[in-house]
Amino acid sequence: MPDASTLAPAARVDSAQRIALIALLTGALGIAFAPIFVRLSELGPSATAFWRLAFAIPALWVWMAVEPKGGLRARKPSSRRDYARLTAAGLFFAGDLAIWHWSIRYTSVANSTLLANFAPIFVTLVSWLVFKERFSRTFLTGLALSLCGAIILMGQSLQLSSDHLFGDALGLLTAVFYSGYFLMVGRLRAEFSTATIMTWSGIVTGLALLPIALLSGESLIAGSLGGWGVLLGLALVSHAGGQSLIAYALAHLPAAFSSVSLLLQPAAAAVLAWALLAEPLGAFQAVGGTVVLAGILVARRGSRPGS
Repeated sequence: MPDASTLAPAARVDSAQRIALIALLTGALGIAFAPIFVRLSELGPSATAFWRLAFAIPALWVWMAVEPKGGLRARKPSSRRDYARLTAAGLFFAGDLAIWHWSIRYTSVANSTLLANFAPIFVTLVSWLVFKERFSRTFLTGLALSLCGAIILMGQSLQLSSDHLFGDALGLLTAVFYSGYFLMVGRLRAEFSTATIMTWSGIVTGLALLPIALLSGESLIAGSLGGWGVLLGLALVSHAGGQSLIAYALAHLPAAFSSVSLLLQPAAAAVLAWALLAEPLGAFQAVGGTVVLAGILVARRGSRPGS
């Protein structure tokens, strides 16, 4: 019979994973507000993406400055390799935002959103091919279920046409960039705190998005106080809040499972659009959202040791 000394570490791990799962799902809800804020923004998509980072960085910097010193993963970046990896994470996220906004110009919002949410496929493939992770059939079933749910969720709005091939390709490329960001953050969380990663990578993302916004010809100045409030909400709720909770969770949960769980985001976004923007919510969205949730539960079961 195991003694208390062997049970205590296991209990701590289980507790940390439960907290991380709550943080992950809460983070998914936080980023589900992003399309709502983007829709309400008075600025163009590139300028909106820039302010998302510009307003989030001061809050993240304060968090990084006041977080306790000497704790687990409290190491500060100190070498070129450290800054290079943080820069890579920031550039991946900048590519994710910029390419997704660009894809919307060449295909439907539904196509672009769905293809961008194919990131779990690439996260799982890279984890298997590069990091030699192995996945159970249960997990792969959950992944397939969640993706099917996302397709059902967006199904009525999808537009299949050869005219959209370029935009659809950009939507898929968005998923590749977000996968790179996701995997980089997952690896960095083994060494650095959430605040450190979010702050330094966010600075890189913001600096990369500024010239893109300027070259787009979009105005960088909101026309009203409400317009600035929308940008601040996007920065604090979706980025400093949602993305930070997801980054926190990646220290305790597998990246592949975490990426599957983020398929909760399009389902939550559909509900929010119905509640806040009076967009219709039909049977397809309800069925799709239910299938996504079922897939996440199955994937979670398949991600546990011994499954």
